[in-house]
Amino acid sequence: MSCTLLIPLVGPLQSWGLDARFDLRQTAPEPSKSAVVGLLCCCLGRDRSDPIDDLTSLHFGVRVDKEGRLLRDFHTASDVIGSSDNKLRTVVSNRWYLADAAFLVGFEGPRPLLEQIHQALTYPHWMPCLGRRSCIPSVPLFAGGIEERPLREALENAARPWLEKDSNRADTTGLRMVIEDPDGSQVRPDQPLAPFSQRQFGHRRICTLSIPLSGGQHP
Repeated sequence: MSCTLLIPLVGPLQSWGLDARFDLRQTAPEPSKSAVVGLLCCCLGRDRSDPIDDLTSLHFGVRVDKEGRLLRDFHTASDVIGSSDNKLRTVVSNRWYLADAAFLVGFEGPRPLLEQIHQALTYPHWMPCLGRRSCIPSVPLFAGGIEERPLREALENAARPWLEKDSNRADTTGLRMVIEDPDGSQVRPDQPLAPFSQRQFGHRRICTLSIPLSGGQHP
């Protein structure tokens, strides 16, 4: 029986960069696999040079419980040491965030590893964040738990208690779900190929699905 670890990613601000470069720090509309694997490493206490093969081999998917609103921060940092001349300078950048977004991510794999990860989410080694250090979760990461179901079924049937008191949520007829699929028509460049210190990433295929909500109700 396949098992799936569910992790709610909910907070006032999130940022999941796929192609952020220099002075333009963009965000994807949902969490990337590389970023969430990095979050797991943070909780597990793994250094950037530690192996991550066991984590990257897990089947990954995201359910979008609440689409975020794009927010731009015109950011300045003073007295930054230049890489070429070692002179102090002011760095200006545009940083994009998702405001008031809510996601449920899932990892499918062997139960012993998922239990180890869930324990680390409950008692993290380092402070986890939602893409950037300033983005703190508002819902415990361990709240999703482990389901005795494959990934897609677990994401389709999991409840959304973290949105019950959200007066600004927008009920729709369906929820967007992005899930790994070797036959998927879309590609994401966020599959880690080596420890994060080596900054090597490959592509993975995904598909985007819609989970119907009966009568506009939450699952």
